[in-house]
Amino acid sequence: MYALIAFIPIIITVIVMVNWPAKRALPLAWLITAIICLTAWKMSLVSVAAHTISGMLTSLDTICVILGAILIMNTMKQSGAMHAINQMFTKISDDPRIQMIIIGFAFAAFIEGAAGFGTPAALAAPLLISIGFPPLCAAMVCLVLNSTPVAYGAVGTPTSTAVIQVQDQVKGMLPPGGDFEAYRLGVTKWAAIPNAIICPIIIFIAMCMMCKMFGKEKSIRPALECIPYILLSAIVFCIPFIACATFLGPEFPALIAGLVAMVFCIITARKGVLVPKNRFEFRNQSEWEDYWKASTVVEEEKDADARPDKVMSPVLAWMPYILVALILVITRIPAIGIKNILNVTTAPFAISIPTIFNVPVNYSFKWAWNPGIIPFILVALIVIPMHRMNGEQVKTAWKDTGTMLAGAAIALVFGIAMVQLFRNSGTPAAEGVTELQYFNKTMLRVMAEGMAGLFGSAYIVVSPLIGVIGAFISGSATVSCTLFTSLQFDTAVLLNLPTMLIVAMQICGGAMGNMVCVNNIVSVCATCGTVGREGRLIRSNVVPMLIYAALTILILGGLIVSGFDPYPM
Repeated sequence: MYALIAFIPIIITVIVMVNWPAKRALPLAWLITAIICLTAWKMSLVSVAAHTISGMLTSLDTICVILGAILIMNTMKQSGAMHAINQMFTKISDDPRIQMIIIGFAFAAFIEGAAGFGTPAALAAPLLISIGFPPLCAAMVCLVLNSTPVAYGAVGTPTSTAVIQVQDQVKGMLPPGGDFEAYRLGVTKWAAIPNAIICPIIIFIAMCMMCKMFGKEKSIRPALECIPYILLSAIVFCIPFIACATFLGPEFPALIAGLVAMVFCIITARKGVLVPKNRFEFRNQSEWEDYWKASTVVEEEKDADARPDKVMSPVLAWMPYILVALILVITRIPAIGIKNILNVTTAPFAISIPTIFNVPVNYSFKWAWNPGIIPFILVALIVIPMHRMNGEQVKTAWKDTGTMLAGAAIALVFGIAMVQLFRNSGTPAAEGVTELQYFNKTMLRVMAEGMAGLFGSAYIVVSPLIGVIGAFISGSATVSCTLFTSLQFDTAVLLNLPTMLIVAMQICGGAMGNMVCVNNIVSVCATCGTVGREGRLIRSNVVPMLIYAALTILILGGLIVSGFDPYPM
């Protein structure tokens, strides 16, 4: 019974988000959670308030990353850098299959690693439309391809968020000599491995969908012809992807792998390496179905500096992202020494709050270690004189960023506050109430016990789908990891399953959920002018999403069934 009570906020969230955005649904979910904590779990009002405030403060880490990532992108839009980058892509290849891989996959993966939060599809899809893709096709392939790199979007925010959610539980269970950093790197690696294995398959599936639905031949044969180039591009992406995940952490895999793949694919495409001899062609525009076309007029991006008399060079246009990559490498590699200076919990590089209203919370905001501040906001400020921006351009970039950030920030503030109450509802404030056994267990623990009892050993099939549901209802892999990682971890402990692999399943589920999440689909349809086609995209994209889920279950679930545990605790 109490497991069902604990699940009420999640159930209500799923129901109301059919019609409500996350910024309205999650505040309601937090309020219901607080009421349950006060009544069923007998927490004091002071304790509920303290942990709510602690959760809201904790959300600053993620909000700063989103702010910085989106700010640098909007700054580059206003400076003309994004226009120069787009112009560069239009001259690479005239084969839509190659354009799909370079722009829809590699470029979008790089943008995912740098910005995330729906920006890759919103940037890549209009670019594909401008070089001849049917608008619905551009939206579809960009959403499907924006899955593999999502676990490491916005310099690793989904994976970092997942690890942060369970760090207290992990530290409490570490064996003698155990290292939390090793656990963090392990989660990062095991979330990357299945994504890397599935990467060429998902590129091929996206290309098959494009060729079958929109091609002249109405056949997957043109996609079969492109298999060698798909494998080449996937291998070039996956090698640095896994290497960065294994040795450097969640900040780098999508960012560096996307950049490497993009450069390599551009070079090989220009030289014709493994490029199919026969050019794939879409059906003539006169044959396009009405629902393929833009239902609303999409205005071409009017960058302030993109005038004929002031064309920005590709090197200068790419310089902000080059600086981001360099600063991340310099500050994240331990051997350089800067990491040990910035990654601390003491002043001046961090703000620590041990208690709120005399309730222990042990909150710490490591602002100097937050990638949203260093390097993103720092580089966004450097871009202003570098690209000779005027005051109006800067103002517009910040205003657009605030508009884009508002909804996500509200959702995260209340979503993380709700999870904080889930995790602390069995704190000392509730001790002494012994008439019901659940009062001294957190809501999260009770929920985990309910999940363990309901699914048992079949939980390995359910785990990634929970991540998918979280992304679908919230519109974000990060929010999905915020809501469900602790639940997944506790359930894994109860079922004696490898926690590292179950957390990796949650991360993968949140990433693949990007294909069908409502927020992304609405965003890309608005950008492509295909408003009203959202239902078609969900129906088409659910098939590759389910294939992705099945393959993830086979890979990670197979390891679990075999008895493999990369980090026994």
